Order: sequence, then structure tokens, then C-alpha cells
Amino acid sequence: MSDDNNNQLLKGLIDDDPQKRIETAEKLGEAKSPDSIGPLIEALNDENPQVRYASAKALGLIGDPAIEPLVTILKSEEGNIRRYATLALKDIKSDTVVDHLVEALNDEDWSVRKFASKALGEIGNPTAVNPLIETLTDEDWGVRVAAVKALGDIGDERGIDPIKKARRAATGDKEFKKAANKALKKIPKK
Repeated sequence: MSDDNNNQLLKGLIDDDPQKRIETAEKLGEAKSPDSIGPLIEALNDENPQVRYASAKALGLIGDPAIEPLVTILKSEEGNIRRYATLALKDIKSDTVVDHLVEALNDEDWSVRKFASKALGEIGNPTAVNPLIETLTDEDWGVRVAAVKALGDIGDERGIDPIKKARRAATGDKEFKKAANKALKKIPKK
């Protein structure tokens, strides 16, 4: 993409029409231009949640060049933006972000913890198993479900007993038990 086209497209991220901002973020993601990382990161603070989501997805498509600025956001204290940075890192699926996502499992925002759990499951790196096991006792139900699913996705047998223990502790919670059973079926037994 030429610089003129890219600059013209970047202007769409500040258009008054949220639909135009969403379409622009999607096009920037498809173009995969590292030059659009900064403006897309700014768009993670957009007033419109669909624009923030589209920008996170675009950063995920850009991939590795977006990792460092996204990790910087994850370590900052900027509220909502951490959730979208985690979402973008989830889509990048790089082993280089595993430690940062493990750290995010302790974030005060439940949605950051949930997206970090999902991301670790999708990346599949076994170093995330023990931190995810600890997350099975998270105060938030959605985070616990994401952690149990992530352990199933990673497929490491170290997750079997902790998942069974969490399943037993979830008395009366049919949805959690169902998620735990699905996760256990994914883990190969030796």
C-alpha cells in the first residue's frame, strides 16, 4: 500500500461515523502495515466498542510487529484498553507473549484475565499450565470457565487432577461441569 493510500486510510480512523472507523480498522488489518499500529492502538480507546474491537482484531492480523506496543499497554494502568490489547495478543498467538499473558491472569479486570486464559489456551504453550491451574479458583465464573477450556486446549496431563478437583468444587454448576468434562476429553491420557 502506498504512503498516500495508507495516510488516506488512517484518516478514516478519526471519521465522525463509527461504521467508517470500523471499516477503516478492518482494512488496515488486512493491509498488515506496521505503520498503522500506532493509530490502531489509539483506536483501542475509541468511544465505540465495535471500533475498539475491530482495531484489536486488526492489530492481531498485523501480528508480531504489534506485540511490543500491545504488551506495553497490558502493563499500563489504562482500564478498558488492556482488555482489547489482550484480545489482539490472543489473535497473534505467539509464544513470545506467553509470559505477559500469564502475568495478565492476575489483572484486577476479570475480562483481561478471561481473555488471557483464552489466549494461553489458543497458543498452547505448556508453560501456561500451572498458572492456568491456579486460575481455576478465580473469583469470576467466566475466568474459571476460560481457564478450564484453556487447559483442555493445551492438552497437558498436569491439568487433569486440578480440573477434576474444580469440577467437584462446582456443586450445582452444570455449565462449569460441562466445560470441565469437555476439557478433560481433550487431554490425552498416557
